[in-house]
Amino acid sequence: MSRVLWHVTMSVDGFIAGPEHDMDWVFEQPAPPESSSDVVPRVGAILSGRHTYDVGQRDVGKGSGEAFEGAWSGPEFVLTTHPPAEPLPAGAPTFLSGDIRAAVATAQAAAGDGDLLVLGADVVLQCVEAGLVDELLVHIAPLLLGDGVRLYGGPGRGRVDLELVEATGTVLRYRVVRA
Repeated sequence: MSRVLWHVTMSVDGFIAGPEHDMDWVFEQPAPPESSSDVVPRVGAILSGRHTYDVGQRDVGKGSGEAFEGAWSGPEFVLTTHPPAEPLPAGAPTFLSGDIRAAVATAQAAAGDGDLLVLGADVVLQCVEAGLVDELLVHIAPLLLGDGVRLYGGPGRGRVDLELVEATGTVLRYRVVRA
């Protein structure tokens, strides 16, 4: 079964999106250095939340609008309580509703032997709280955002222990420690 990989770019002060979920700063960053943590070859499928999908649609034109600027293709899923009403074009993500465990199982099945990449603060938080995340891959962007969406935390959030697997330049890879 595929691993569940949380992949994110984070500012030095711990934000994964700016105020109002602004992601412009991500497109301004140079590509991270090559490392054995290179995620693209490992990804079999992607699961994100509706807000992440909407931000990606809004930000088309700042990048290619495709996962990893078109360097990856495969099954994409969006977990939402509000799927689009209009018909989607061929190649659009599959919209799922319901429980995070069911969404992860569906996306993992589609990932085959590849990893399931989870994106978006809400979906990732649900995955972390359900104990579904196996690894966290963080690219540290050399800037301070000062405000926005934090990597993790908030009222009622529990501790999650991590084991450092690799640190290469501005890339950190952790394994989630299971009790």
